[in-house]
Amino acid sequence: MTERIKYISSNEFADEVLKAEIAVVDFYSTECPPCEALASKFDSLSEMYADDIKFIKIHRQENRELAVSLGVSSSPTLLFYKEGQLVGNRLTGGIKRSDIVANLELLIDPKRAGEIKGRIESKSTECDVLIIGGGPSGLAAAIYTAQAKLKTIVVDRDLPGGQVKITHLVSNYPGFSEPISGYMLMHHMSEQAKAAGAEFRLAIDITETDLENKFIVVDGYETIYAKKIIIATGSSPRTLNVKGELEYRGQGISYCATCDAKFYEGKHVVVIGGGNSAIEESLFIAKFASKITIVHQFDKLQANKLAQEKAFAEPKIEFVFEHEPREFIKKGSTVNEVLVEDLNTHELKTIGCDGVFIFAGMIPNINEIKHLFELDTWGYIKTDKDMKTNLDDVYAIGDVVSKSFRQITTAVSDGTVAAISISKELEREDSPMELINS
Repeated sequence: MTERIKYISSNEFADEVLKAEIAVVDFYSTECPPCEALASKFDSLSEMYADDIKFIKIHRQENRELAVSLGVSSSPTLLFYKEGQLVGNRLTGGIKRSDIVANLELLIDPKRAGEIKGRIESKSTECDVLIIGGGPSGLAAAIYTAQAKLKTIVVDRDLPGGQVKITHLVSNYPGFSEPISGYMLMHHMSEQAKAAGAEFRLAIDITETDLENKFIVVDGYETIYAKKIIIATGSSPRTLNVKGELEYRGQGISYCATCDAKFYEGKHVVVIGGGNSAIEESLFIAKFASKITIVHQFDKLQANKLAQEKAFAEPKIEFVFEHEPREFIKKGSTVNEVLVEDLNTHELKTIGCDGVFIFAGMIPNINEIKHLFELDTWGYIKTDKDMKTNLDDVYAIGDVVSKSFRQITTAVSDGTVAAISISKELEREDSPMELINS
């Protein structure tokens, strides 16, 4: 915590913010991981900009009436004021340093902004293990390496949890007899990693990556050097760029039948796609749903013949060929309509449903570094049994890796294998450590 930040309550808001020439306000909460991720950035930026801008923090729950009046409904939320008027962009959730700086620079003279930027001092940090990616595989690896007394740093462009944190419920993770929300499962994992001693750099920009020399640059000013690097950046569903898709992820739109099909017992599901994954996953969904409507852009399926035969023989499955989705519509708590277009007549029609599964393929999140690795046919990183890649001291784990199945449990397994392999390797190199299995 820095002395350049002032904590106020709602009855001080008018004097401290609205009557100030320039101010930035952080509405925060306690026990709030995104707030924790923002705190260090807010602190360091206050040291740089506080001679020109007031840095204010307000506890959102304790000042609920003020927050509601300002339309602040989540923590953290950053608001930027100039002469009592809101300016710039309202920032919320996993807030990046670069986005804060962009808004701060709108508040002051460009020449002055350049002077402040010129005073930024770069810093270097050394660690034993650098984990790039904070999903289940990265967090599992961090728990093991941190417990082994290896200095571990986890960096993520977002908040911890990967795709799982936006999964509504997880019912097949061992140790939980009742389904647990994906967000809470990832929260438990990240808190366990922190308790073991792992450090985090969250909602950051990686501005330089040099895997051969084993360092990255975070937010343009912190260079992190490591003895070993783990790539745990995962993969992302190939999106359709259809209205409502991103907004309603986890609210009726899913990309994983194994994860979510069980929640559609006796319900009508729309599946988008006609390749192997779409058809094979539809057959799995048919174990639960009462009806499945497959929407496909072509006049024929692209799946293998055996899968096609099974799908055509499944009475629960209907097909809408030569159509594409144009909007996912949510009325209430879940997506319950899909607007589709006939590609021949361009006629629009609505399909009522209880949820949507999209199977347009997955993309490994390694675009900037993929040229460094040996990849399989689909662009995933090849590793050996210890999760080593073709690069010295660089490992890959989780959904970014070439393998048959991608689940939370397989990701955690990868992270465990890599962490133990690294621990033993550093031990052989005479690095002090004590491996703790739990």
